[in-house]
Amino acid sequence: MTVTQHPAPHVHADGTRLVWRGGGEVLVVEPWGRDSVRVRATVMGDVEDTDWALLPPDPAAHAEVRTEVRTDGATLVNGAVRVELTTSSWFHEPVGYDVFRCDLAFYDADGRLLFRELDRGGSLDLRARSFRPRLGDDGHTLTAAFEADPDEHLAGMGQYQQHVLDLKGSTFELAHRNSQASVPFVVSSAGYGFLWHDPAIGRATFARNRTEWHAESTRQLDYWVTAGATPAAISRNYADATGHAPMMPERGLGFWQCKLRYWNQEQLLEVAREHRRRGLPLDVIVADFFHWPHMGDYRFEEEFWPDPAAMVAELDELGVELMVSVWPQVALSSENFAYLRQHNLLVRADRGLDVQMSFEGPSVFLDVLNPQAREWLWETCRRNYGEHGIRTFWLDEAEPELGVYDYDAYRTHLGPYQRVGNLYPQAFARAFFEGQAADGETDVVNLLRCAWAGSQRYGALVWSGDISSTWQDLTRQVTAGIHMGVAGIPWFTTDIGGFHAGDVSDPGFRELMVRWFQFGALCPVMRLHGDRLPYEEVTAADGSRRLRSGGPNELWSFGDEVYGVLERYVHLRETLRPYVREVMRAAHLDGQPAMRGLFHEFPDDAAAWDVDDQFLLGPDVLVAPVLEAGAREREVYLPAGASWTDAATGEVHDGGATVVVDAPLDVVPVFLRDGALTHLVGRTSSNT
Repeated sequence: MTVTQHPAPHVHADGTRLVWRGGGEVLVVEPWGRDSVRVRATVMGDVEDTDWALLPPDPAAHAEVRTEVRTDGATLVNGAVRVELTTSSWFHEPVGYDVFRCDLAFYDADGRLLFRELDRGGSLDLRARSFRPRLGDDGHTLTAAFEADPDEHLAGMGQYQQHVLDLKGSTFELAHRNSQASVPFVVSSAGYGFLWHDPAIGRATFARNRTEWHAESTRQLDYWVTAGATPAAISRNYADATGHAPMMPERGLGFWQCKLRYWNQEQLLEVAREHRRRGLPLDVIVADFFHWPHMGDYRFEEEFWPDPAAMVAELDELGVELMVSVWPQVALSSENFAYLRQHNLLVRADRGLDVQMSFEGPSVFLDVLNPQAREWLWETCRRNYGEHGIRTFWLDEAEPELGVYDYDAYRTHLGPYQRVGNLYPQAFARAFFEGQAADGETDVVNLLRCAWAGSQRYGALVWSGDISSTWQDLTRQVTAGIHMGVAGIPWFTTDIGGFHAGDVSDPGFRELMVRWFQFGALCPVMRLHGDRLPYEEVTAADGSRRLRSGGPNELWSFGDEVYGVLERYVHLRETLRPYVREVMRAAHLDGQPAMRGLFHEFPDDAAAWDVDDQFLLGPDVLVAPVLEAGAREREVYLPAGASWTDAATGEVHDGGATVVVDAPLDVVPVFLRDGALTHLVGRTSSNT
């Protein structure tokens, strides 16, 4: 093969943007917020101003931007990040025409390489930005490949049901499922954050020899990079770029009670009354799914919920908020189906029978990617719920949970599901947040089972889905919560006790419930939920069947010994309320995760990047949940750079060491940083 070098097409500056054109490709690199840049590229056209998650940058953040254009490339510096564009071209004899390239490399403020696009590899002719046409489609499949430090540690990417803290060496499906929330933002110990700004179905692979991001169907390459000396600085920049969570309303700081399902008004009220009789804290109680006649009716069924306004009024007198479940499915039998189908407000199957799920009857999904569908949904829920005084919503099935995850089989207002489907949970949260805000509501928190980048700005409290009542699943929630925080979703919770099939009379499940409740009391939001055994059948007055209910799931449902422990921890949560409020304020103002890996506060402690069974609630409370059946002690790593007070005993330890502590059934190991929260000492143990 003969290669003859030719002058490369020049990069040109367009204000503070750098633009390169060659070989049918357009590449744009521009500053996008403090210490950050956005990169876009497309084939045979101009880049699009998509706003999937990124907000318009604050021009004041670009005070330190400078660009330099050379004959062989260009440089863009924005605060702590520097991007080098290197151009080249040659006559490629086997193909018979000039080949043009522009390669990118990213550096920090000290000139240290963070990562670079995949090199050509000489005769290998590798491409870092590989667009392949989709026949019959105006989009492409796209793979973007990078070289990164093989020894870096990675965290983020949202929630995957696996107990893996360091994501280096892992591969991820970029798609949502029940209990999987794909949020494509990752933070590296090398000092950068990377957002794949594309809602297409795809995959991400973080191998030692290559990082690859892949989209099944897209119109352009689009990603965002920030540089920061610490994970805290990266989190701050990311929140500025994609939106800050609101301030968590007061009702989000305490205890939420739920089960599958309170099936009538009096049953739900009696649980709230019993909390008050026992002096137990309670902020929110939940009316779960199938309180409606048919999926998609978005209203209470009158026989079982005869006076919602009176119910809300009594709960208000008890100091308790009602949250109601809203699903995005519309049954073919719903009173709203014909209208929604007529006005093209439903997701459409591109092939086959147009039934997208079947739970208590065939249904399809509301197309919340259509702004008219979002407006209709909020107007309907305002009329049937909001006018009764309900302002907290459980937006279930937010992935959405397709009956079969054939992502290429469906189409939305914004295009093929395969191209835009990962945006669905963000749009679902947006429908309610924008509707409530327009009505003057300032304290928005809505519970969702899924999220994507930017969901946090719409008041999305994300829980970890329909997980099982097992020790393995409890363990997975520790890393799930840490990664969600890294991915910019600070409001996180789990079903305390797990969702599937815990038997309230089983001693083994009761032990699991105690340990999960201790973990939940120290999560960003504390919420008890689950589908318990034994089940309860439900029948209407006319003898017709309704969806069954699960067994009892209240604090007093698991025996007196368990109740004594749960009672103490729900009161501990109240003691923590002022501290949790400040943690949530940091999430709101500064973009910091509420639930943090040890590395977030102690990035210079190499061991902190490997601790996968502990976490920090805010900066000062280190939690080491007990994650094994029968365990009555456990090892706890205390990060270097602080002193740590055992909340059970008051004993003080230097950081940078592992200690073995007692953990009887009524105690979860908790350590307090540098003398913080001294009033908690003794509160985690019944013996002091």
